[in-house]
Amino acid sequence: MHSQRFLLIRLGSMGDVIHALPAAAALHDTIPDAGIDWVIDPKWSRLLEGNPTITNAIALDRKSTVKILAGLAQMRAAKYTCAIDFQALYKSAVIAFASGAHRRIGFQSSYAREGMAALFYTERLNPRGAHKVEHNLTLVERAGAKPSKPRFPLTIHPEDEKVTATELTRNNLEDFFVLNPGGGWQSKCWPAARYGVLHHKLFERYGWRGVVSFGPGEEALAQEVVSAARNPSPIAIPLGIGPLMALMRRAKFVVSADTGPLHLASALGAPVIGLFGPTDPSRNGPFSADDVTVRNLRASVTTYRRGKSYSTSMLSITVDQVVDAVERRLRTLS
Repeated sequence: MHSQRFLLIRLGSMGDVIHALPAAAALHDTIPDAGIDWVIDPKWSRLLEGNPTITNAIALDRKSTVKILAGLAQMRAAKYTCAIDFQALYKSAVIAFASGAHRRIGFQSSYAREGMAALFYTERLNPRGAHKVEHNLTLVERAGAKPSKPRFPLTIHPEDEKVTATELTRNNLEDFFVLNPGGGWQSKCWPAARYGVLHHKLFERYGWRGVVSFGPGEEALAQEVVSAARNPSPIAIPLGIGPLMALMRRAKFVVSADTGPLHLASALGAPVIGLFGPTDPSRNGPFSADDVTVRNLRASVTTYRRGKSYSTSMLSITVDQVVDAVERRLRTLS
Protein backbone atom coordinates (compact mmCIF):
# COMPACT_ATOMS: atom_id res chain seq x y z
CA MET A 1 0.00 0.00 0.00
CA HIS A 2 1.48 3.34 -1.04
CA SER A 3 1.73 6.08 1.58
CA GLN A 4 0.85 8.69 -1.05
CA ARG A 5 -0.35 8.47 -4.65
CA PHE A 6 0.64 11.08 -7.20
CA LEU A 7 -0.67 11.62 -10.71
CA LEU A 8 1.76 13.46 -13.00
CA ILE A 9 0.30 15.02 -16.14
CA ARG A 10 2.46 15.76 -19.17
CA LEU A 11 0.82 14.40 -22.31
CA GLY A 12 3.53 15.52 -24.78
CA SER A 13 5.56 16.40 -26.68
CA MET A 14 8.98 14.70 -26.66
CA GLY A 15 11.05 17.58 -25.31
CA ASP A 16 8.43 18.57 -22.75
CA VAL A 17 8.15 15.01 -21.43
CA ILE A 18 11.94 14.82 -21.13
CA HIS A 19 12.02 18.11 -19.23
CA ALA A 20 9.58 16.67 -16.68
CA LEU A 21 11.55 13.46 -16.03
CA PRO A 22 13.77 15.02 -13.32
CA ALA A 23 10.65 16.15 -11.44
CA ALA A 24 9.34 12.60 -11.28
CA ALA A 25 12.77 11.37 -10.19
CA ALA A 26 13.00 13.97 -7.41
CA LEU A 27 9.56 13.00 -6.12
CA HIS A 28 10.44 9.31 -6.13
CA ASP A 29 13.81 9.88 -4.43
CA THR A 30 12.19 11.89 -1.63
CA ILE A 31 9.13 9.65 -1.11
CA PRO A 32 10.27 6.22 -2.37
CA ASP A 33 7.18 4.40 -1.12
CA ALA A 34 4.79 6.73 -2.98
CA GLY A 35 2.84 5.57 -5.99
CA ILE A 36 3.69 7.80 -8.97
CA ASP A 37 1.58 7.44 -12.11
CA TRP A 38 2.06 9.49 -15.27
CA VAL A 39 -0.64 10.16 -17.84
CA ILE A 40 0.81 10.60 -21.31
CA ASP A 41 -0.18 10.55 -24.98
CA PRO A 42 0.42 7.05 -26.43
CA LYS A 43 2.72 8.60 -29.06
CA TRP A 44 5.26 9.43 -26.35
CA SER A 45 4.74 6.59 -23.87
CA ARG A 46 7.98 4.90 -25.02
CA LEU A 47 9.86 7.64 -23.16
CA LEU A 48 8.55 6.26 -19.86
CA GLU A 49 9.19 2.57 -20.49
CA GLY A 50 11.54 1.09 -17.91
CA ASN A 51 11.56 4.27 -15.83
CA PRO A 52 12.13 3.09 -12.23
CA THR A 53 10.74 6.31 -10.76
CA ILE A 54 7.28 5.74 -12.31
CA THR A 55 4.79 3.22 -10.91
CA ASN A 56 2.45 3.24 -13.91
CA ALA A 57 2.33 5.02 -17.26
CA ILE A 58 -1.25 5.69 -18.31
CA ALA A 59 -1.37 6.05 -22.10
CA LEU A 60 -4.49 8.15 -22.64
CA ASP A 61 -5.81 7.87 -26.18
CA ARG A 62 -7.80 11.09 -26.59
CA LYS A 63 -9.01 10.08 -30.07
CA SER A 64 -11.53 7.68 -28.56
CA THR A 65 -14.28 8.75 -26.15
CA VAL A 66 -14.50 5.19 -24.82
CA LYS A 67 -10.76 5.12 -24.07
CA ILE A 68 -10.86 8.57 -22.48
CA LEU A 69 -13.63 7.47 -20.12
CA ALA A 70 -11.81 4.24 -19.32
CA GLY A 71 -8.61 6.16 -18.58
CA LEU A 72 -10.39 8.61 -16.30
CA ALA A 73 -12.10 5.73 -14.49
CA GLN A 74 -8.68 4.13 -13.95
CA MET A 75 -7.37 7.39 -12.49
CA ARG A 76 -10.34 7.88 -10.18
CA ALA A 77 -10.02 4.30 -8.93
CA ALA A 78 -6.39 4.98 -7.95
CA LYS A 79 -7.56 7.58 -5.39
CA TYR A 80 -4.67 9.97 -5.91
CA THR A 81 -3.72 12.22 -3.03
CA CYS A 82 -2.23 14.79 -5.41
CA ALA A 83 -2.26 15.58 -9.13
CA ILE A 84 0.56 17.67 -10.62
CA ASP A 85 0.03 19.28 -14.02
CA PHE A 86 3.24 20.24 -15.83
CA GLN A 87 1.44 21.13 -19.06
CA ALA A 88 -0.83 23.99 -17.97
CA LEU A 89 -3.36 23.59 -20.77
CA TYR A 90 -7.13 23.13 -20.50
CA LYS A 91 -6.89 19.48 -21.53
CA SER A 92 -4.29 18.66 -18.87
CA ALA A 93 -5.93 20.75 -16.15
CA VAL A 94 -9.28 19.04 -16.78
CA ILE A 95 -7.56 15.66 -16.42
CA ALA A 96 -6.16 16.77 -13.05
CA PHE A 97 -9.64 17.81 -11.93
CA ALA A 98 -11.36 14.72 -13.32
CA SER A 99 -8.85 12.41 -11.61
CA GLY A 100 -10.59 13.09 -8.31
CA ALA A 101 -7.41 14.23 -6.56
CA HIS A 102 -8.35 16.76 -3.88
CA ARG A 103 -4.92 18.43 -4.12
CA ARG A 104 -4.04 19.71 -7.59
CA ILE A 105 -0.78 21.60 -8.19
CA GLY A 106 -0.04 23.65 -11.30
CA PHE A 107 1.37 26.90 -12.61
CA GLN A 108 -0.17 30.32 -12.11
CA SER A 109 -2.24 31.77 -14.92
CA SER A 110 0.45 34.34 -15.76
CA TYR A 111 2.83 31.49 -16.68
CA ALA A 112 0.44 28.98 -18.22
CA ARG A 113 0.01 29.03 -22.00
CA GLU A 114 -3.72 28.76 -21.42
CA GLY A 115 -4.04 30.92 -18.34
CA MET A 116 -7.58 29.95 -17.35
CA ALA A 117 -6.38 26.36 -16.89
CA ALA A 118 -5.10 27.48 -13.49
CA LEU A 119 -8.71 27.65 -12.24
CA PHE A 120 -8.70 23.84 -12.01
CA TYR A 121 -5.81 23.76 -9.51
CA THR A 122 -5.97 24.05 -5.74
CA GLU A 123 -2.37 25.37 -5.60
CA ARG A 124 -0.87 27.69 -8.21
CA LEU A 125 2.84 28.50 -8.39
CA ASN A 126 5.19 30.81 -10.23
CA PRO A 127 8.16 28.72 -11.36
CA ARG A 128 11.64 29.28 -10.02
CA GLY A 129 14.83 29.16 -12.07
CA ALA A 130 15.38 29.79 -15.77
CA HIS A 131 15.04 26.37 -17.42
CA LYS A 132 11.91 24.31 -17.97
CA VAL A 133 13.47 21.51 -15.93
CA GLU A 134 13.68 23.89 -12.96
CA HIS A 135 10.14 25.10 -13.55
CA ASN A 136 8.83 21.55 -13.32
CA LEU A 137 10.85 20.89 -10.18
CA THR A 138 9.07 23.84 -8.58
CA LEU A 139 5.79 21.92 -8.70
CA VAL A 140 7.04 18.66 -7.18
CA GLU A 141 8.91 20.54 -4.46
CA ARG A 142 5.57 22.00 -3.39
CA ALA A 143 4.31 18.42 -3.25
CA GLY A 144 7.16 17.44 -0.90
CA ALA A 145 10.14 16.59 -3.13
CA LYS A 146 13.56 17.70 -1.95
CA PRO A 147 15.87 19.61 -4.30
CA SER A 148 18.36 17.31 -6.00
CA LYS A 149 20.60 17.16 -9.05
CA PRO A 150 18.32 16.62 -12.05
CA ARG A 151 18.55 13.24 -13.74
CA PHE A 152 16.79 11.77 -16.75
CA PRO A 153 15.83 8.09 -16.33
CA LEU A 154 15.59 6.89 -19.93
CA THR A 155 15.85 3.20 -20.78
CA ILE A 156 17.34 1.81 -24.01
CA HIS A 157 16.23 -1.76 -24.57
CA PRO A 158 18.58 -4.38 -26.10
CA GLU A 159 16.28 -4.63 -29.12
CA ASP A 160 16.70 -0.87 -29.66
CA GLU A 161 20.47 -1.29 -29.69
CA LYS A 162 20.14 -4.16 -32.16
CA VAL A 163 18.01 -2.15 -34.60
CA THR A 164 20.42 0.78 -34.50
CA ALA A 165 23.52 -1.39 -34.78
CA THR A 166 22.03 -3.16 -37.81
CA GLU A 167 21.33 0.15 -39.57
CA LEU A 168 24.80 1.50 -38.84
CA THR A 169 26.49 -1.70 -40.06
CA ARG A 170 24.36 -1.77 -43.20
CA ASN A 171 25.53 1.77 -44.00
CA ASN A 172 29.16 1.08 -42.99
CA LEU A 173 29.07 3.70 -40.23
CA GLU A 174 31.17 3.48 -37.08
CA ASP A 175 32.12 7.04 -36.12
CA PHE A 176 29.31 9.44 -36.98
CA PHE A 177 27.44 12.56 -35.93
CA VAL A 178 23.72 13.33 -36.10
CA LEU A 179 21.97 16.17 -37.90
CA ASN A 180 18.33 16.74 -36.96
CA PRO A 181 16.72 19.25 -39.35
CA GLY A 182 13.09 18.90 -38.23
CA GLY A 183 11.03 20.66 -35.61
CA GLY A 184 7.50 21.29 -34.52
CA TRP A 185 7.41 24.87 -35.82
CA GLN A 186 9.27 25.94 -38.94
CA SER A 187 10.16 29.27 -37.30
CA LYS A 188 12.43 27.28 -34.92
CA CYS A 189 14.11 25.35 -37.75
CA TRP A 190 17.32 25.98 -39.65
CA PRO A 191 17.14 25.48 -43.45
CA ALA A 192 17.75 21.92 -44.61
CA ALA A 193 20.15 23.07 -47.34
CA ARG A 194 22.43 24.58 -44.70
CA TYR A 195 22.56 21.26 -42.87
CA GLY A 196 23.82 19.78 -46.16
CA VAL A 197 26.60 22.37 -46.45
CA LEU A 198 27.39 21.87 -42.77
CA HIS A 199 27.78 18.13 -43.34
CA HIS A 200 30.34 18.74 -46.10
CA LYS A 201 32.43 21.06 -43.93
CA LEU A 202 32.29 18.74 -40.90
CA PHE A 203 33.30 15.74 -43.00
CA GLU A 204 36.25 17.67 -44.39
CA ARG A 205 37.36 18.65 -40.90
CA TYR A 206 36.80 15.41 -38.95
CA GLY A 207 36.38 12.65 -41.52
CA TRP A 208 33.08 11.49 -39.98
CA ARG A 209 29.87 11.04 -41.93
CA GLY A 210 26.55 12.24 -40.61
CA VAL A 211 23.24 10.56 -39.95
CA VAL A 212 20.10 12.60 -40.66
CA SER A 213 17.42 11.80 -38.11
CA PHE A 214 13.83 12.44 -39.04
CA GLY A 215 10.34 11.56 -37.95
CA PRO A 216 7.08 10.71 -39.72
CA GLY A 217 6.23 13.27 -42.40
CA GLU A 218 9.81 14.59 -42.56
CA GLU A 219 11.07 12.31 -45.34
CA ALA A 220 11.31 15.14 -47.90
CA LEU A 221 13.14 17.33 -45.40
CA ALA A 222 15.73 14.62 -44.76
CA GLN A 223 16.20 14.09 -48.48
CA GLU A 224 16.78 17.80 -48.93
CA VAL A 225 19.67 17.63 -46.49
CA VAL A 226 21.14 14.64 -48.33
CA SER A 227 20.75 16.36 -51.70
CA ALA A 228 22.40 19.57 -50.50
CA ALA A 229 25.49 17.75 -49.22
CA ARG A 230 28.41 16.83 -51.46
CA ASN A 231 29.85 13.35 -51.65
CA PRO A 232 30.00 11.58 -49.37
CA SER A 233 26.46 12.47 -48.39
CA PRO A 234 24.91 11.84 -44.97
CA ILE A 235 22.70 8.81 -44.41
CA ALA A 236 19.03 9.41 -43.66
CA ILE A 237 17.76 6.77 -41.23
CA PRO A 238 14.14 6.71 -39.99
CA LEU A 239 14.05 5.39 -36.43
CA GLY A 240 11.45 4.99 -33.71
CA ILE A 241 12.03 6.55 -30.31
CA GLY A 242 13.88 3.57 -28.80
CA PRO A 243 16.39 3.07 -31.65
CA LEU A 244 16.77 6.87 -31.89
CA MET A 245 17.90 6.91 -28.26
CA ALA A 246 20.49 4.24 -29.06
CA LEU A 247 21.67 6.29 -32.06
CA MET A 248 21.98 9.51 -30.05
CA ARG A 249 23.97 7.84 -27.30
CA ARG A 250 26.52 6.51 -29.85
CA ALA A 251 26.91 9.80 -31.75
CA LYS A 252 30.06 11.91 -31.66
CA PHE A 253 27.76 14.93 -31.38
CA VAL A 254 24.27 16.09 -32.36
CA VAL A 255 23.31 19.31 -34.17
CA SER A 256 19.68 20.32 -33.88
CA ALA A 257 17.35 23.24 -33.41
CA ASP A 258 14.99 23.50 -30.42
CA THR A 259 13.01 20.29 -30.82
CA GLY A 260 12.52 16.93 -29.14
CA PRO A 261 15.55 15.01 -30.48
CA LEU A 262 17.87 17.77 -29.21
CA HIS A 263 16.51 17.36 -25.68
CA LEU A 264 16.60 13.58 -26.02
CA ALA A 265 20.27 13.68 -27.01
CA SER A 266 21.15 16.02 -24.16
CA ALA A 267 19.29 13.87 -21.62
CA LEU A 268 21.25 10.82 -22.81
CA GLY A 269 24.57 12.63 -22.39
CA ALA A 270 25.41 13.05 -26.07
CA PRO A 271 27.38 16.23 -26.92
CA VAL A 272 24.87 18.73 -28.31
CA ILE A 273 25.06 21.87 -30.43
CA GLY A 274 21.71 23.65 -30.28
CA LEU A 275 20.56 26.21 -32.85
CA PHE A 276 18.21 28.80 -31.40
CA GLY A 277 16.32 31.80 -32.74
CA PRO A 278 12.84 32.71 -31.47
CA THR A 279 13.03 30.55 -28.33
CA ASP A 280 15.34 31.28 -25.41
CA PRO A 281 18.05 28.63 -24.81
CA SER A 282 18.24 29.57 -21.12
CA ARG A 283 14.64 28.31 -20.87
CA ASN A 284 14.49 25.63 -23.56
CA GLY A 285 18.10 24.81 -24.37
CA PRO A 286 20.06 21.62 -23.74
CA PHE A 287 20.29 21.19 -19.98
CA SER A 288 23.97 20.24 -19.78
CA ALA A 289 26.27 23.16 -19.06
CA ASP A 290 28.84 21.61 -21.44
CA ASP A 291 26.57 21.81 -24.46
CA VAL A 292 26.85 24.75 -26.84
CA THR A 293 24.04 26.89 -28.22
CA VAL A 294 24.18 29.25 -31.20
CA ARG A 295 21.89 32.26 -31.12
CA ASN A 296 22.40 35.69 -32.66
CA LEU A 297 20.85 37.95 -30.06
CA ARG A 298 20.75 41.05 -32.26
CA ALA A 299 18.64 39.20 -34.80
CA SER A 300 16.42 37.44 -32.24
CA VAL A 301 13.15 38.34 -30.59
CA THR A 302 12.03 35.81 -28.01
CA THR A 303 8.62 34.42 -28.85
CA TYR A 304 6.82 31.10 -28.51
CA ARG A 305 4.36 31.75 -31.32
CA ARG A 306 4.34 28.84 -33.73
CA GLY A 307 5.54 30.45 -36.95
CA LYS A 308 5.06 28.61 -40.25
CA SER A 309 8.11 30.02 -42.06
CA TYR A 310 11.81 30.34 -41.31
CA SER A 311 12.44 33.13 -38.82
CA THR A 312 14.93 35.94 -39.38
CA SER A 313 16.76 34.86 -36.25
CA MET A 314 17.33 31.31 -37.50
CA LEU A 315 18.29 32.50 -40.97
CA SER A 316 20.94 34.73 -39.37
CA ILE A 317 22.87 31.65 -38.15
CA THR A 318 25.67 30.85 -40.60
CA VAL A 319 27.20 27.48 -41.37
CA ASP A 320 30.59 28.71 -40.16
CA GLN A 321 29.09 29.67 -36.81
CA VAL A 322 27.83 26.13 -36.37
CA VAL A 323 31.17 24.61 -37.40
CA ASP A 324 32.88 26.77 -34.76
CA ALA A 325 30.30 25.70 -32.17
CA VAL A 326 30.97 22.02 -32.94
CA GLU A 327 34.69 22.59 -32.46
CA ARG A 328 34.06 24.31 -29.11
CA ARG A 329 31.86 21.45 -27.91
CA LEU A 330 34.38 18.78 -28.91
CA ARG A 331 37.14 20.62 -27.10
CA THR A 332 35.24 20.06 -23.83
CA LEU A 333 35.57 16.31 -24.41
CA SER A 334 39.35 16.24 -24.71
